[in-house]
Amino acid sequence: MRVAYLGPEGTFTHQAVRTWARGRSGARPVEAVPLGTVGDVHDAVSSGAVDTGVVAIESSVEGHVVPSLDALLGSADVVAVDEVVLDISFDAFVRPGHGEITEATAHPHGLAQCHRFVTGRGLVAVPAASNAAACRDVGRHQVAFGPRLCGELYSLETLAEAVEDFPGARTRFLVLDRRDRAAGRFAVSRGQEPDGAHTWRTMLAITPVVTGPGVLARITDAFGVRGVNMSSLVTRPLKAREGQYVFVVTLDAAPWDPPVRDLFGDLLAAGDALKVLGAYPATAGEGGLDGVLDEHAPTGSVRASDPPVVLDEGLLW
Repeated sequence: MRVAYLGPEGTFTHQAVRTWARGRSGARPVEAVPLGTVGDVHDAVSSGAVDTGVVAIESSVEGHVVPSLDALLGSADVVAVDEVVLDISFDAFVRPGHGEITEATAHPHGLAQCHRFVTGRGLVAVPAASNAAACRDVGRHQVAFGPRLCGELYSLETLAEAVEDFPGARTRFLVLDRRDRAAGRFAVSRGQEPDGAHTWRTMLAITPVVTGPGVLARITDAFGVRGVNMSSLVTRPLKAREGQYVFVVTLDAAPWDPPVRDLFGDLLAAGDALKVLGAYPATAGEGGLDGVLDEHAPTGSVRASDPPVVLDEGLLW
């Protein structure tokens, strides 16, 4: 089985491919195929040049990976059929015999996750196509951030370990297949509980045809009426229409579940355009609210119990 991913060797996506392959005991051996961009991965899956592909979709620190999300929105025949979740940690690498370090290089998400290391040393941030590419191409005046695997792959020295700002960060990756093959894959899953997971996830794109006040409220209310949990909601602009957006929703159920089918019927009847971007077993232990999020609210958030002066300042009343 040929599996495309965002290369070069040593990216976190490469690691996700390896993790996914290990979980497929008894299946065909996996040949990891590095490609230059997320779009290249989608194109290779669409054309049949590879059997499947793996792309990062969401970081617990930086949020959704926009190129991956937009590629799914723009792909007529590529969908997500599985997910992999990795713990993410960055080591800082330099060339043996390096000179004075003045720059830090990594994928933009990697630079953001190592912001304190960069600013604390007065380094200039230099974005790269991927963390592995940054490590592969690191200059004598640069430090590169990447997975521990990169030090071995590219014969680098480790300047520091675990330099990320937020220990315990995780990234979700999606496994891609052609839509026509996915239908057959899901046919055997209907009515079955996926192994090692408590539920399914479905990614759905909702494009309201009629916009204006209350559109989002109408859509979210439809989920509540049908008892379908919405665990994520992001918006992306419609490329051809300024000021109009598509809502990308992740819901905790399979598209063939009766409440979800009813929900889809409600949205279609309201005039919305729908597109299922993927359906896959949810990784055990991922997602959900534990009810103890108060301490994690953004700095400056206010609560009903705060004094009036604090409320006024926080809410700009």
